[in-house]
Amino acid sequence: MNMKAVFMVVAAASLILVFSNFIEASEGMDVMHITGKVLCQDCTQGWNEWVDGAKAIKGSVVSLTCLDERRRVMYYGSDLTDEAGIFDLIVNRTCHGKTMKPQNCFVRLVSSPDPVCNIATDFAGGKSGVKLHRPAVVYRDLLKYVLSPFYYTTPMCDEPDTNDDDNLETDDDKDQSNY
Repeated sequence: MNMKAVFMVVAAASLILVFSNFIEASEGMDVMHITGKVLCQDCTQGWNEWVDGAKAIKGSVVSLTCLDERRRVMYYGSDLTDEAGIFDLIVNRTCHGKTMKPQNCFVRLVSSPDPVCNIATDFAGGKSGVKLHRPAVVYRDLLKYVLSPFYYTTPMCDEPDTNDDDNLETDDDKDQSNY
């Protein structure tokens, strides 16, 4: 065997070892942390303010929903953001005698207390929900998922739904109008 083939075999074996240890480590942890940030992005500002000037929303609600193997809800929890817009859900992985699998959990925006910035966007999946994929930290008893920021925007910045499915009126209905 040449040196390149030996190197490839060693690299493949070490990757398998790392991932198997990672899976075993996350299976033994009783608690998982899910953290992230909720921000307001205002499109009425200039480009630099829009990109870099997102403001934290205090008191925004973010939820975590975990499903079992049969796709039934086995856990639902929520958290309020602090002054910096940060949420930190701390969840016991055992619920009703069953162990939750993080890959069957998703996090989404629920509500914003801001009277102006209260339209959920799907930047980073906040509106539709984000599945937990890969933890950012696996260390001793700590299993932590760090999500990208979720965003709300103002009604002025919300794109209208131009889908024609909402218009269920047919030509016959228009002809029968009393007007």
